[in-house]
Amino acid sequence: MSAAPDRRAAYARIDQLLPYEQELVAIRRHLHQNPELAFAEHGTADFVAGRLQEWGYEVARGIGGTGVVGTLRQGDGSRRLGIRADMDALPIQEATGAAHASRAPGLMHACGHDGHMAMLLGAAKYLARQRNFSGTLHLIFQPAEERGFDSGGKAMVDDGLFERFPCDAVYAMHNHPGVPQGRFLLRSGAFMAAGDRVFIKVLGVGGHAARPHLAADPLVAAAAIVTGLQTVVARNVDPAESAVVTVGRLRAGDALNVIPADAEIGISVRSFAPQVRALLKERITALATGIAQAHGTRAEIDYVEGYPVLVNDPEAVALAAQVATDLVGADAVDLEHPRLMGSEDFAYMLQRCPGALVRIGNGPADGGRGLHNPKYDFNDCNLPYGAAFWSQLAQRFLC
Repeated sequence: MSAAPDRRAAYARIDQLLPYEQELVAIRRHLHQNPELAFAEHGTADFVAGRLQEWGYEVARGIGGTGVVGTLRQGDGSRRLGIRADMDALPIQEATGAAHASRAPGLMHACGHDGHMAMLLGAAKYLARQRNFSGTLHLIFQPAEERGFDSGGKAMVDDGLFERFPCDAVYAMHNHPGVPQGRFLLRSGAFMAAGDRVFIKVLGVGGHAARPHLAADPLVAAAAIVTGLQTVVARNVDPAESAVVTVGRLRAGDALNVIPADAEIGISVRSFAPQVRALLKERITALATGIAQAHGTRAEIDYVEGYPVLVNDPEAVALAAQVATDLVGADAVDLEHPRLMGSEDFAYMLQRCPGALVRIGNGPADGGRGLHNPKYDFNDCNLPYGAAFWSQLAQRFLC
């Protein structure tokens, strides 16, 4: 009696995606040269949709704004898988000096979304050619991940993403500078933090710099608020919990001999536990209000709740770990990576459908090569790795 065929032999491997590498590099660099901001990814959506249609996918446009979904059905399998890649760029002037640098002044793909799209497009082409799965595959190209609130992930979900394209599981991948290229990072449960934004306007009474006693200086009040905010986590949050309060903006005045009439503070707030999130809002609001009043000024506070905590489903992580281990070996797979204080709007999709976000090492981050930095660039060596990961994941899930 002959042995039963080993289905694992049919699973995609990195070397099988290497013939696609040159094309994927060209795709990635084209996308890098033509970045577009949140909800303005019209050219990007055209490019993605055109490739998917060329390879035989049913393509839907305009979901949640500029979102694109490509659908491929094969066989009689009933399972449905969604895989998401983000499309938007950032308002950063590129400083890489690369030949494929951004052609759009003041805009660049400084978070690797160009690479995320290229990896998924590589899998799209491979799976359309091989068709060695049985079920329904939905490839989700999402706008506006970088927005921070009212983002593309939420917009697509609110626009009926999972009603129109039902999924039994949904996955996404993000690159991770500072970790060796090709290493996979996974974690079950809460993986990335909730992210809120706070805008504080301190209103005072402007005046002449030589007569400060006749003014109510909002700049001094704002500086005191910034200093006071450093105690919010240190003296209010349980040390066993995780939280971050970062002041990223402080603006006031234009002339040295003028006390301004107002000052602005912008804050990024990160947390995991709902009670900590609520505590941070309470303490930041009370602190800013009290300090402003103590300085004879007034604080107007706009507290914007942003992305929720991203929670990975354990079963989805287990499948991702199986795929990653098969591709690169157990030594290159971190199954319990520490929680990350960054936020990710894929969390909205995971609230509606079980799934997981996977991180892939992008190589060294020294010299300013970290995310959201003018010198960042996606590591093209990851293109066949990511394409093979998505291809094999689809083959294993849709069987």
